[in-house]
Amino acid sequence: MPRRPVPPALLTLAADQAGLVDVRQARAAGLTDGEVRGYVTRGIWLRIARAVYDTSNLPIRERSFSERRRRAAWAALLAFGPEAVAVGACALALHEIQGLPASIRPEAALPRAVNRVDRAAMRLRQFDNGMTTTRVGSRRLVTLDWALAQAVPELPRANALAVLDSALHRGAIGRQGLEVAHHMARGRRGVARTHELWALADARAESPLESFGRLDCLDEGVPPTVLQLPIEHPDGMSTLRGDMAWRRDSGRWLVAEMDGHEVHGEPSAVYADRYRQNLIVATGRVDVLRFTHRDLPGVGQVVRRMLGR
Repeated sequence: MPRRPVPPALLTLAADQAGLVDVRQARAAGLTDGEVRGYVTRGIWLRIARAVYDTSNLPIRERSFSERRRRAAWAALLAFGPEAVAVGACALALHEIQGLPASIRPEAALPRAVNRVDRAAMRLRQFDNGMTTTRVGSRRLVTLDWALAQAVPELPRANALAVLDSALHRGAIGRQGLEVAHHMARGRRGVARTHELWALADARAESPLESFGRLDCLDEGVPPTVLQLPIEHPDGMSTLRGDMAWRRDSGRWLVAEMDGHEVHGEPSAVYADRYRQNLIVATGRVDVLRFTHRDLPGVGQVVRRMLGR
């Protein structure tokens, strides 16, 4: 008897769930449990938790960081069942907030649950009192203010600032909403070391790397004078912008450009960055430093030495 291919409708659903499906969804698509086991046995699917399967043949290391984080979020939602709600860093991933670590732990909340680690190291949380939720497709996740309140105290400092910057930059939350989220975070383990970060969050930061670089400079005692410094194009018809800038006593500007790998790694982007840097230098009023993720930590030290010259 010929082996049946995976139903197209199920693959479409999987694409919306970072490549994952659960056994209930497979049955609803017309598959038998035996067929599901057959997909796993033949290496078509990968079982990642009880009754949860990865339908993608692309190795994890070859998927984008964003897709890996979404996969973690959906793994928890599917593993803990239809009532599960995405929380913390997983909710931030589904809200499409940037700045999270490359890998995050799958976590979700269930009504009447207690905090514990369960199901292939997935974290099950209690519902917070007053926790509000929204929807992504047919599933629920906590609203952005709650996601920030839950995740920021647990993240490394650089990632914590980056997600706060990203939430503001994307317009997903305003300054007042951020203050509300900060208030909801008070009393959580780890929040004490993040209090300054809530105040430092800045909508002008356009990428996580800019946030990482800015925090490194703050820790070195050289906070930027301004973010996104406007620089008049030599043709006088348009304006360039520098990611971070410091005003020297002489009146010249020192500009630090942060080149993120995902954005600036392609040859066309490298050419555009070099052309843009040459235009900035051609104004005669600006000195430019270029950094990538490999320069962290250390950006602040370089800036401090340059400003001291």
